[in-house]
Amino acid sequence: MPARQITAAPHGQMLTNAGIWSPDSAWILFDTRSGPDGSRFDGRRIGRVELATRRSETLYESRHGACCGVVTASPLDDRVVFILGPERPTADWSYGPARRQGIVVRADRPGMIEPLDARDLLSPFTPGALRGGSHVHMFSPDGLLVSFTYEDAVLEAAADDRSCERNLRGVAVTICGRPVVVPKTHPRNQDGSGFTVLVTRLHDRPEPGSDQISKAFEEAWIGSSGYQGPNGSRRRYGLAFQGHVVTAAGRTISEVYVADLPEDPAGLAIPGDGPLAGTPLQRPRPPAGVLQRRLTFTADRPHPGIQGPRHWLRSSPDGRRIGCLMRDDRGVVQLCTVSPAGGETVQLTRDPWDVASSFTWSPDGERIAYVGDGSIMTVDVRTAASRRLTAPDRGESGPRPEAVVFSPDGLRIAFMAGVPLPGTQTKTNQIFVVDA
Repeated sequence: MPARQITAAPHGQMLTNAGIWSPDSAWILFDTRSGPDGSRFDGRRIGRVELATRRSETLYESRHGACCGVVTASPLDDRVVFILGPERPTADWSYGPARRQGIVVRADRPGMIEPLDARDLLSPFTPGALRGGSHVHMFSPDGLLVSFTYEDAVLEAAADDRSCERNLRGVAVTICGRPVVVPKTHPRNQDGSGFTVLVTRLHDRPEPGSDQISKAFEEAWIGSSGYQGPNGSRRRYGLAFQGHVVTAAGRTISEVYVADLPEDPAGLAIPGDGPLAGTPLQRPRPPAGVLQRRLTFTADRPHPGIQGPRHWLRSSPDGRRIGCLMRDDRGVVQLCTVSPAGGETVQLTRDPWDVASSFTWSPDGERIAYVGDGSIMTVDVRTAASRRLTAPDRGESGPRPEAVVFSPDGLRIAFMAGVPLPGTQTKTNQIFVVDA
């Protein structure tokens, strides 16, 4: 079936890998990064396009030399959240993983910003604030929490000090509506509208063959209304994420992990075995009620670990399966799932071609959308049958791998493809939609 081009702007339109639709499926959110894969963080606007009219409007435009991008929507209301780089950047504080922040804007009040995560760069650090930068923000299904990946500017600056822990990427969570005020003792300190904590436990040098991880990333909320844990109890909040482990043979691979969070979001403010805000020598410690569990053990496979294009884990709406990409015994990248309660990994797709993109589940949990063989595809979760939705285009004009996103009503899938600017050979990303 033909895809419909929704935008035709003289600049790039970049989609995030999930969370790009308004709750009523009427609008698609985008940023204006110029590169085809979004790796060049040079966008200056956050916008949205109305599906019915193809009319675009600006929700936020950055100022004072800052750039912005990677926007996602609340599943319940008109809040959107995105990355903002440093305003008035300097040589020692320019855009980077440890030097960025989350910003919330409401679609009915464009331009009025609300900083999400607080930052405190000088000891004694403030509980509820972290000391670095946040990236790819995702609301929880009930809109009360926001997850993201985090890196630490304090430990980054102390990289040559062997008495300090290393700056490692981890997963953090903000409790929305619980403001944090920090002392203005550093020019890059900032208040936040939520209380933020690191929820993953990291190790500078993981023991080979152990469950210790040196990186936690590409996370996903589990279930639209929770999930069943390993002891059969129902849990309200959990994050699946990729974790870097070291195999017994000394190889670093990615495995699937879960962070079970407290049932009451307020529990995230209770310290565990160390300060929530960290120390000058140590990274922030997870709250007391967070349990980190490993789900996959793939070191003995012919192609161990999570493999394929960059992708975020994604949970089925019922919370029973967590999707990821792995290579089968032939080396072909396939969609696989694992239960958040643990158990065997199940291969879903059995196509002769690689799954070539990130992916999302349909709201009813019956299909997963992805790019394969130059087409937008869906796979039926019950039958494992793949269906081609767009004609194959395996060249530069084919669907991009960064975003293949079901609408909340399950009727459409949004994606990007390169389109030449009129009268030139220069291609920019534009937004397309295909009926699902």
